[in-house]
Amino acid sequence: MSANQPVQATPTDGGGAPDARRLRSVLITVSIALMAVIASVTGLNVAQTHMAVEFGASHSTVLWIINIYTLALAALLLPLGALGDRLGRKPVLVAGLAVFGIATVVAALAPTTGVMLAARAVSGIGAAMIMPITLAVITSTFPEEQRGKAIGVWTGVAGGGGILGMFLAALLVDVADWRWLFILPVVLILVALAMTPKSVPNSRDTSAHRFDTVGALVSVIAVTGLILVLQEGPERGWTAPATLISLTVGLIAATGFVAWELHRRDASLLDVRLFRERGLSGGSLTLLVVFGVQAGIGVVLFPFFQAVLGWSGLLSTVAMMPMAVAMMTASGLAPKPAAGIGARSTMALGIALAGVGMALMALFVSASGGYLSVLPGLLAMGVGMGLSMTPSTEAITASLPREEQGVASALNDVTREFGTALGVALLGALVSAGYRNAIDDKLHGIPQGAADTAREGVANAVEAAGSTGPHAQDLLRAAHQSFVDGWQQAMWTGAAIMGALLVYIALRGPRNTPSAVADETDPAEAVSAG
Repeated sequence: MSANQPVQATPTDGGGAPDARRLRSVLITVSIALMAVIASVTGLNVAQTHMAVEFGASHSTVLWIINIYTLALAALLLPLGALGDRLGRKPVLVAGLAVFGIATVVAALAPTTGVMLAARAVSGIGAAMIMPITLAVITSTFPEEQRGKAIGVWTGVAGGGGILGMFLAALLVDVADWRWLFILPVVLILVALAMTPKSVPNSRDTSAHRFDTVGALVSVIAVTGLILVLQEGPERGWTAPATLISLTVGLIAATGFVAWELHRRDASLLDVRLFRERGLSGGSLTLLVVFGVQAGIGVVLFPFFQAVLGWSGLLSTVAMMPMAVAMMTASGLAPKPAAGIGARSTMALGIALAGVGMALMALFVSASGGYLSVLPGLLAMGVGMGLSMTPSTEAITASLPREEQGVASALNDVTREFGTALGVALLGALVSAGYRNAIDDKLHGIPQGAADTAREGVANAVEAAGSTGPHAQDLLRAAHQSFVDGWQQAMWTGAAIMGALLVYIALRGPRNTPSAVADETDPAEAVSAG
């Protein structure tokens, strides 16, 4: 469907524009639903050991339990977002909440890995129905002068909610049982289900074109193949047959998707011609990089906290909270500078701050300096990512017609998922490679068996140190310093990527037109009044 020939998104609830009280209720409802989805992405990470022991499962199987949710979510976002536009956003949201809630309960009670894998896959399907609709409801409901603030809240939950969900999951695992970590998304889903019928207005696309079934199927194949590469590459190896097959299938399907969508033009699932617009291309690239960096930082930070500083999983998660809080706060505040200096300048400022944060961590991280050596960088990154995410999200949703906001929201979410997988693969690989290169020269005098184990990773080195007698402290110092060396390599690479993104946005970012928010009702008052 072309942006040049818009059709009207038809409201089906009747009545006029929602008042401030209704808008607040809408925002709270969709934020609760989104939080359930985001918390489920990261929650099981803290229970890997527990699942392996209880199910007698291999490390590979446990990773599949975690990753199959993300895979189903990412693969189905575009087609289910488009279906929400056509069938009605409210009924699709309700159906998604029901599917997600039931599947989450089944996962909590799963007696075998087979049941767990199936339940997690169905949870991902439900999440793919929920996530794009939550943002589409905001962009199709909120007046233009209040939309930026609402999107800021949404991006704050999407960006920082994963860390908050991981903290609550770690707390439940420590004080109760790992299966209790499912209680958080179930409670959130029940609350959202109770609020949605009354709070969320319905709207849908009245397009006369048939649904692009071929485009939907090809998009699922493309996203599945490319996400599998990023998930399985670090585990199986980048040149393994399965990895190369997934890459080939993903690239062929992606190319076929673009060709088919160009052929369908106004009847396409996603009008790829719109990527020529600065807002869509700049916003998508920014979210890809920012979420990649955020996810990669998590891969780097947890081994540092646990293996280098010797912290528990719960304390390590608490240590991530300052970045999450800074990110969520900055996301909510981002519409104000965007209204004053424009979206492109706000995005550039956020990207620059995030790059500075990575440079600070590269410069000052040390085992002896502990948490304080990374805290300033974490705070700078949190503020920078929050400032850049909100205008990027708004640029993407503004690039597609209002009646296609399910597709716009799904595109926004797919970009985030790709960025997350890419960041974990890239920064994780850089840290691992840097560690191995650095530790080889530091193992002289260490028993051969322990030295071989230490080369596998810093956690392995810490475990092996106990069996090396008088060499234990030397091995620990070597492992800690080698991890810091790998950390610095990854951080400098991330800072360089942010620098390249900054140049691109400065030259080709969204047009720097200040938002109408500055001249209208304060969106913070509109959203929170009641």
